[in-house]
Amino acid sequence: MNKKIVWRGTVLAVLLAVMAFFVLTSRAPLADGAPSVPSREMVDAAERKVSIPQSPQRILALGEFELDALLALGIEPVGATNGRGQSGMPHYLQSHLHHKNAEVLSVGGFAQPNMDKVLAAKPDLILTDLRDQQIIAKLQRIAPTVVAVKTGSDWKSAFNQIAAVLGKEAQAQQFLAQYQTRVAALRQKIKPDQTVSIVRWNPKGPGYMFKDAFSSLIVQDLGLKRPAGQMGPGTNHSKPLSLEVLSEIDADWMFIGTLSPEGEAAETLKAVQTAPAFKNLKVVKTQQVRIIDGSLWTSTGGPLAALAVLDDLEKNLLPAAN
Repeated sequence: MNKKIVWRGTVLAVLLAVMAFFVLTSRAPLADGAPSVPSREMVDAAERKVSIPQSPQRILALGEFELDALLALGIEPVGATNGRGQSGMPHYLQSHLHHKNAEVLSVGGFAQPNMDKVLAAKPDLILTDLRDQQIIAKLQRIAPTVVAVKTGSDWKSAFNQIAAVLGKEAQAQQFLAQYQTRVAALRQKIKPDQTVSIVRWNPKGPGYMFKDAFSSLIVQDLGLKRPAGQMGPGTNHSKPLSLEVLSEIDADWMFIGTLSPEGEAAETLKAVQTAPAFKNLKVVKTQQVRIIDGSLWTSTGGPLAALAVLDDLEKNLLPAAN
């Protein structure tokens, strides 16, 4: 009888141990020792299956667009990479940062996240536009990493894609509705069919933005036109032009800038404004050249960038409409 009791007790102990094992492994601890949180499975824009937190609290933005979109959704990330050609966060987003009295940590240069800094930020979700599999693998070991935006997406679609990852679709739709309302109001005030040249000045010369680029789409939303030579397909910019063909950047209006207000490109832009080839442009003679933030107008953009570009266009084009 005693042997049966002992045997039954042993079996029961084994069963309890197995049950405890499954309970523990179903809620495995995170890398930093914290208990796991509710999660969900998703397939990201790079066709990767990723398990992400249902309600992430510490999001890291490894891209200019990702940072812009998070801030537009009212989410301040724990860290982000610097803007392209800049030593800090994109200039145009500075007024949107630190509003919660918490500094957003820089975790490296544009497209070059520093893994030690990424780890120090303690993210529970990483949003990135990088496609380098080795870098993504390293990031994934730190926190769930999502490539949220499909290649070639326009800024509105990309914003919706990021919002969907975070369950913020309603907030994104509200923001876009406000954008459209403002565009409709401006279209009633701005003289239509004016041509707008959008130029990024590089150390080797000016490159214009193609018709599908971020700021090009905003100009199009307002019913404005681009010069015929700038209507090539693409979301990027042309190769630098020589001074001999500067007529390709001529238009009724020219918005021209560099990625950084300092450096070789900025000095070159300043110097060329005294060159005869530049001074002979129609847009220069009519004094309708405007120096703008190239990191805002000629990068990937984003929802907050879109509002800032509208600000620039309203400030400069409305006097001509009156």
